[in-house]
Amino acid sequence: MNRYAINVFWSEEDGVWVADAPDLKSCSAFGATPEEALAELRIAMDAWVQAAREAGYPIPDARYQTHHEAAE
Repeated sequence: MNRYAINVFWSEEDGVWVADAPDLKSCSAFGATPEEALAELRIAMDAWVQAAREAGYPIPDARYQTHHEAAE
């Protein structure tokens, strides 16, 4: 599998940690901890790619890059 960027963040509205893969449309997962959300997302990513392959849809290249600001 390509190396897709992953975002992990706290959702105040939902009261859970959320992990998403921006390159895989609507692919996200949640958990009580950041680690749990990430583990669930890895499962979701595998399922997303498998479903896309089975449906004959193209698998997107990893394009999303997180932005890092230099510390001052």
